[in-house]
Amino acid sequence: MNVLHVYKTYLPEDFTGVPRVIHALAEGMAEQGVRSQVLALGPGKTGTEIPIDHHTVHIAHRDLDIASTGMSFSALGLFRRLSKSADVVHYHFPWPFADLLHFSARPNCPTVVTYHSDIVKQKRLLAAYAPLRDRFLRDLDAVVATSPNYVQSSAVLKALDDVQVIPIGIPDVPEPQPDLVAQWRERVGQDFFLFVGALRYYKGLSFLADAAGKTQARIVVAGAGDSSEWPGLDRDNVSYVGPISDEDKIALLSLCRAFVFPSHLRSEAFGIALLEAARAGKAMISCEMGTGTTYINLDNVTGLTVPPADAMALAAAIDTLEAAPERAAAMGAAARQRYLSLFRAEMQTAAYLELYRQVGVGS
Repeated sequence: MNVLHVYKTYLPEDFTGVPRVIHALAEGMAEQGVRSQVLALGPGKTGTEIPIDHHTVHIAHRDLDIASTGMSFSALGLFRRLSKSADVVHYHFPWPFADLLHFSARPNCPTVVTYHSDIVKQKRLLAAYAPLRDRFLRDLDAVVATSPNYVQSSAVLKALDDVQVIPIGIPDVPEPQPDLVAQWRERVGQDFFLFVGALRYYKGLSFLADAAGKTQARIVVAGAGDSSEWPGLDRDNVSYVGPISDEDKIALLSLCRAFVFPSHLRSEAFGIALLEAARAGKAMISCEMGTGTTYINLDNVTGLTVPPADAMALAAAIDTLEAAPERAAAMGAAARQRYLSLFRAEMQTAAYLELYRQVGVGS
């Protein structure tokens, strides 16, 4: 089986969010004898092929980037060529330019899409794009959402006749490296509340900064971005440690009391960072937005959920787990069990392989 994934960014340029999902699928399917290729835009020359572990990314030169939508004139020909040898084309939404690729080439094989998120930020442009989006989604053989919560809260998905749910899955990881754990303990201590993620507009960092001023608990913030854009992250009880490696993340998760995830907009459609916390057996604090974050984090079971954009409620949740380490540990154990039962990478791989067969691949 030859699977072509299509998305606007990928390794080596980008390994956050959707690219991590694609990578997990491609590597998981390689173990099943499936050949995966990825078409993505990048700064390189169109047609450049880059081996990534056990699959290949094909780069189309990015000519324009308008409203977070990368565009490439040469991608049209590259997509047409790659789709001819594919047994299934797997789009990852949102990327409006992929809709144009689809209709320009009309792949002669089954086509599916993983609907990761509504378009949230570009509201004015959305009105013009919506007819193309709706035509695109209805033209495919299958539409997949990553949580039942998102299906129920997305007007776009609720308008479709049939949407399947396949949760995102991530692989388990080795135990934290003792030397890294010791280094981080020396630097930031332990039993703190940890945030890991890019410092983006929808991550709710302004509310976390405000919450830090309402609690004595120690908070560690890790991730790429300009921390000066978020006044309050320089408080005495907040440590901003900048971008970190995956190994550092595993070490920090082993040291923290709980994971705090203040994302307040629907652009945070799932929350892979929450999955990583659940995998590590940590209690979580997140916001109820009708997205996958509350599918991962069940209120009063695996952690606490609070209203979005509410610094007071966020601080109260932090104080609750700060005062009750046993409760935080019990929630963390429940989070680990939920990860094992729903969110393992091999479960995601098996579900998509079955979906490909359902739409006619290999028949």
